[in-house]
Amino acid sequence: MSGNAWWMMGLAILVGAMLPLQALVNARLGTQIGGPIVAAFVSFVVGGIGLGIYLVLARHRIGLESAGSFPAWVWLGGLLGALYVAVVTLLIPRLGPATMMCLVIFGQVTAALLLDKFGVLQSAPRTVDAVRIAGAALVMAGVILVAAPWRTSPSRATATETNH
Repeated sequence: MSGNAWWMMGLAILVGAMLPLQALVNARLGTQIGGPIVAAFVSFVVGGIGLGIYLVLARHRIGLESAGSFPAWVWLGGLLGALYVAVVTLLIPRLGPATMMCLVIFGQVTAALLLDKFGVLQSAPRTVDAVRIAGAALVMAGVILVAAPWRTSPSRATATETNH
């Protein structure tokens, strides 16, 4: 693997590591300003302002001249992102960051394999073989072990002990 590939993988891992922190920050924000949907909205506004400042400072040209000819589905990315942020903000206090992120990763791996198999938004389908399916199964096994639904969560155990 080239040095560039290692750098990109490291950056991907760093960005992935920020997701549970973002979710916890948004969840805390939601408790203070009116719930997960309000927190997701504020998150997107603040992020949009940040990106806008970057675009201005970088003098980046935005090519929207032909926006009317774009297929309607290209605008769904923002809605999908908003849905993701809102649901994660809602569920992370209930599931905890490790369980939530494991479930998100399992959903991502499963969807990515299906998108690869059927070539969705790509030039050609990509192979989904037994090795890749086994990898997804191992991810699910990890999710089950991290989520450990058979164990009592510490907060529930403490509540039970104080009630008796």
